[in-house]
Amino acid sequence: MAATATAELDDARLDETFAALANSTRRAILARLAEGEATVNDLAAPFDMTLPAISKHIKVLDQAGLITRGRRAQYRPCTIRAAPLAQVAGWAEQYRHIWDDRLDRMDDYVRHLQETNDNERDITNE
Repeated sequence: MAATATAELDDARLDETFAALANSTRRAILARLAEGEATVNDLAAPFDMTLPAISKHIKVLDQAGLITRGRRAQYRPCTIRAAPLAQVAGWAEQYRHIWDDRLDRMDDYVRHLQETNDNERDITNE
């Protein structure tokens, strides 16, 4: 029973993480935080959005556990948390063999097309 509850909790966390990552602004904020901590003003600078709009995005990232917010005097710098991203990577890893297989087949197909094209050129040049 405990294993089922843990799996359901992990699924819920993964759902929340994917929901947070579904927005390009939030992904851009995470990319900025991957470079180091930043304030809300720092994070808002590249976007044509109001501070309240950026704050809502930050709140979603915080609730998903993707960032933490510190407290330094009147500043609340944000930092990225790696654990939820590692969980996403771990989930995606179970499908790696599918990607690898499909990419290998695509590589074989491209190689076949190149060989066919080379052979046609050779015949035309003769």
